[in-house]
Amino acid sequence: MPIVVDVDVMLARRKMSVGTLAERVGITPANLAVLKNGRAKAVRFTTLAALCEVLDCQPGDLLRWEPDGETDPTDPA
Repeated sequence: MPIVVDVDVMLARRKMSVGTLAERVGITPANLAVLKNGRAKAVRFTTLAALCEVLDCQPGDLLRWEPDGETDPTDPA
């Protein structure tokens, strides 16, 4: 998928667990995992805003576009 979700990067930078982030954002850990692992088909702006507030970041820190065919060398997929 050309949209890549970098929640893991921000979690590492903030030294925060997935469970803590999910609790502070107000979503289930399972739903956060779906988003984090790139399996989400959509994300609500309210959820994106809450993620940005809790992680003290901008939407562009969490989402990026990669053209089809280009892969991140650190992506295990």
